[in-house]
Amino acid sequence: MASAITTLAADAPTLSAANTGFMLICSALVMLMTPGLAFFYGGMVRVKSSLNMLMMSFISLGIVTILWVLYGFSLAFGTDSGSLIGWNSDYVGLSGIGITELWDGYTIPVYVFAVFQLMFAVITPALISGALADRVKFGAWVLFTGLWVTVVYFPVAHWVWGAGGWLFELGVIDFAGGTAVHINAGAAALGVILVIGKRVGFKKDPMRPHSLPLVMLGAGLLWFGWFGFNAGSWLGNDDGVGAVMFVNTQVATAAAMLAWLAYEKLRHGSFTTLGAASGAVAGLVAITPAGGAVSPLGAIAVGAIAGLLCAMAVGLKYKFGYDDSLDVIGVHLVGGVVGSLLVGLFATGGVQSDVAGLFYGGGLEQLGKQAIGVFAVLAYSLVASALLAFLLDKTIGMRVSEDDEVAGIDQVEHAETAYDFSGAGGGAASRSTAAPTPSAASKKVDA
Repeated sequence: MASAITTLAADAPTLSAANTGFMLICSALVMLMTPGLAFFYGGMVRVKSSLNMLMMSFISLGIVTILWVLYGFSLAFGTDSGSLIGWNSDYVGLSGIGITELWDGYTIPVYVFAVFQLMFAVITPALISGALADRVKFGAWVLFTGLWVTVVYFPVAHWVWGAGGWLFELGVIDFAGGTAVHINAGAAALGVILVIGKRVGFKKDPMRPHSLPLVMLGAGLLWFGWFGFNAGSWLGNDDGVGAVMFVNTQVATAAAMLAWLAYEKLRHGSFTTLGAASGAVAGLVAITPAGGAVSPLGAIAVGAIAGLLCAMAVGLKYKFGYDDSLDVIGVHLVGGVVGSLLVGLFATGGVQSDVAGLFYGGGLEQLGKQAIGVFAVLAYSLVASALLAFLLDKTIGMRVSEDDEVAGIDQVEHAETAYDFSGAGGGAASRSTAAPTPSAASKKVDA
């Protein structure tokens, strides 16, 4: 008996300074993705909405951080209850956790795991905001964010990643968030816009990005931060799986960008910077669930397929009439679905696990499991998000008035404008013209 106890103690994980440092760096990289997303979205809207778009991402860093510490980590990663939700009183307020207490089965502290997962929780509702540009009250968005992470994100994270979660136990592969993050956010975006409706001038007025350099900057920050998002999700660096995921992240993103640009050239006759940025993000989304299961050649296939299908999907809003302002559905929902399902085809059985996809002799079993995960998360998030938006719309109201939307949500909701040109002209007229108040601005049509 003593010998057995000694053996078990010897085999127990011990704190790894290398893995702990690596995961802290990865956590910081994932945190940087939210400001990167803010720039990506902020450059894609018209100038009169750019600050609001930045704020809809940045505010998530505040709201979700506090809720995660208070109860979110416990709901997502506490002891399982009914395969649907977790709870651990020691995780409430992160108050019952020892500073060297290890996350079960790993060599990093619980605190490090908690802060890494926090950054995923922060960016997911921020992703939704891109579909709602120009028309949502900021106060309503703040309340929606808090309710949404509580009702949707925390439970879904437990389903997918929590020990005992029903999708985790089913064997659904989601390395870093294809279902829990991207399908979840994309389906939520669809649910909300079906409730709040279209922007004024949708399909009539040009709604071009006001700053493509900002879009490219944001895409670059997202690409950079995504290495932490993906490679860090293995929670260590001991067996090479994280390294494969790092390589696959780069490879799939490159393939998706090229595929999107090729489609764009053939379909519209031009290679655009917006297409390059959007294609890169589509590839990042698609490889997120699949990158720990496929080879680099498989990653090329995943990226290329996602780049092509997402490029085709962004135009569906004009056909079906839903106003997805910045293509959250076309990129994140479609890209997440594509990447998650392709695990069932391209998983080699030689990276994160021995599960093989159809093209590697594994049959259709894993594809079926992936489909269950995809459509369960999609359906739950769509319905729950639409209900939350409906309740808020009928109580405090989700949308600004039509006059305020036309005038510009930055001035109305934040009493600011993104750019100050008052000193650019230097003439008497420019010196004597004061910035309009929100009430005055609401009577003017933005050119």
